Amino acid sequence: MKIDLENISLDELKALRKDVETAIRNFQDRERKKALDALEEKARELGYSLSDLTGSGAKTRKVNPAKYRHSDDPNKTWSGRGRQPGWIKEILANGGNLDDYLIRK
Repeated sequence: MKIDLENISLDELKALRKDVETAIRNFQDRERKKALDALEEKARELGYSLSDLTGSGAKTRKVNPAKYRHSDDPNKTWSGRGRQPGWIKEILANGGNLDDYLIRK
């Protein structure tokens, strides 16, 4: 298909460029999806999921259990790792002892 670009206005050329860029993106998306579908099908044939093979599944983050609990507000806890929450800083600033807030098991 040949388009006579010499006789098209600037606005029409810009609109054409936008349409072409959209068409290219859509084409690439369709091709990627076909490739991904083919890979997923092959993985299923071999008894796997694609995320099993690529390790791209959702990774769960280990949550450390609470080690300290505020005596007045049991919803305020801290694992003892990372930055100290404000309530811990306040306790320490006032001469408190963290051992008094240990969660006993």
